Amino acid sequence: MEIPFYIVDAFSRNVFGGNPAAVCPLREWLSDDLLSSIALENNQSETAFFVGERGRYRLRWFTPAFEIALCGHATLASAYVVFQFLEPSLNSVIFETASGDLQVTRNGQSLSMDLPARPGVTADCPIDLREGLGIAPAEVYLARDFLVIVDTEEIVRGCSPKFEMLQNLPSLGIIVSAPSRTWDFVSRVFFPTDSIKEDSVTGSAHCTLVPYWSRRLGKTTLRARQISARGGDLLCEDLGDRVRLSGNAAVYSVGTIRLG
Repeated sequence: MEIPFYIVDAFSRNVFGGNPAAVCPLREWLSDDLLSSIALENNQSETAFFVGERGRYRLRWFTPAFEIALCGHATLASAYVVFQFLEPSLNSVIFETASGDLQVTRNGQSLSMDLPARPGVTADCPIDLREGLGIAPAEVYLARDFLVIVDTEEIVRGCSPKFEMLQNLPSLGIIVSAPSRTWDFVSRVFFPTDSIKEDSVTGSAHCTLVPYWSRRLGKTTLRARQISARGGDLLCEDLGDRVRLSGNAAVYSVGTIRLG
């Protein structure tokens, strides 16, 4: 069995930036155990698998450890593969996912995807969260992830988590964010229970970030920067119950997975 295999750097104009995702188009679904084994072998933050044709695909995302319900950067990477390699005549693609239908459109080199908004609710700050991050939060919210608001970009850059203290918190990830002089806001995103502890650029985290910053700054279009080591830029729009994220992508590798 041979499976096409791509590594795409999402939310970057050039390779070695943004967030890499593995993308594997399939003719038909493989067993969940085999999908998990491929994702573990790929050792990317996410591997995207999809099945379909003619601009409509069923899409699933796997980390090296488990399947997840929503992943932004691997959705953008999957759309890039469709547009560049599978159906180059298309300018729009719809992915059927565990989080509903997600549409991605392209305008030149820019890709825009429509995701469900996931605003956080005000939450108390657990001791393990405060001490595990080593910072004093100004505000704390909880959706799928904890959203920790701090006062300055410098605090976000200097955050050095103690992941062993964060592993038992009631959230998948932890977002640390602040206003910025260069962008509307910056962030970093940590996943204490995953093998990849800090995500380079996290589209799904912006489903929580955008509603917060849109409300706080009083604007619906925002420029964001995830200030991980690789870094990535996102143009964000608050659409109410949806969030539109736009960015670029670059292909790093094209190959084949051979099984058996």
